[in-house]
Amino acid sequence: QVQVVESGGGLVQAGGSLRLSCAASGKISSLNEWGWYRQAPGKQRELVARIKLGGRITDYVDSVKGRFTISRDSAKNILYLQMNNLKPDDTAVYYCRVESPFGGYWGQGTQVTVSS
Repeated sequence: QVQVVESGGGLVQAGGSLRLSCAASGKISSLNEWGWYRQAPGKQRELVARIKLGGRITDYVDSVKGRFTISRDSAKNILYLQMNNLKPDDTAVYYCRVESPFGGYWGQGTQVTVSS
């Protein structure tokens, strides 16, 4: 079993920055993919960014490329999402998801609200 806890959300003005953190604990040795997803009101949950294969591969949704950066501190088992130049369209609940060969685990989510 793996436990996933996000933090770092909040209210920010357009153009501002936030950094989200995701701490994983438990049986984490088999985790091979770490990702951030988001869900805005009335919309489906979407992948924002993910990192896999020991950090050798990162993917971003087009709308955040150049503004968001995903990274992982492997020693601390913490995933980060640095979000710069935030826009009102980035407003959503952000979720961390970790994957292993045995399944995936979600965090409880953290709210990000960007005011115009």
